[in-house]
Amino acid sequence: MSLIGSEVKPFAAKAYHNGDFIDVTEENFKGKWSVVCFYPADFTFVCPTELEDLQNEYATLKELGAEVYSVSTDTHFTHKAWHDHSEAISKIEYVMIGDPSQKLSRNFDVLNEEEGLADRGTFIIDPDGIIQTVEVNAGGIGRDASTVVSKLRAAQYVRTNPGEVCPAKWEEGSATLKPSLDLVGKI
Repeated sequence: MSLIGSEVKPFAAKAYHNGDFIDVTEENFKGKWSVVCFYPADFTFVCPTELEDLQNEYATLKELGAEVYSVSTDTHFTHKAWHDHSEAISKIEYVMIGDPSQKLSRNFDVLNEEEGLADRGTFIIDPDGIIQTVEVNAGGIGRDASTVVSKLRAAQYVRTNPGEVCPAKWEEGSATLKPSLDLVGKI
């Protein structure tokens, strides 16, 4: 069943953020745009490259009014240790959520039950707490955070411009489409 258009389910988790441990719930995903990035595990190989790339886009995502959350089934304590010992992860300024109960990973349908780890899932959530985009990759396929920026811009445009849609490779300021009978079979 698709998660697109569904509201984020209730959860409570501990997270590591800028030297502190904080509490995070589904309420944190409301009132602003949110990007939630699940990954398999701390102290691994592809994961730090993705999270560092996400940090490289963090300022742009913040300018667009979004907060970023990374999530793995590790604890918030493990996130801190990784942050303290990895050159790539030490750069991270966004919230790193621990999900040792695996509830959040189950809620977003990215838990690999056999391994007890989250798949590589990226979700963009609107200010109402509704999931607007879902991307899930196999474990060996890293993600490109610049595509998250593009998808966020498109989701924001569609939200503020009802009746318009963004075609493939849409960039901010370029033409959109207005679905109508006149367009059927002409694109």
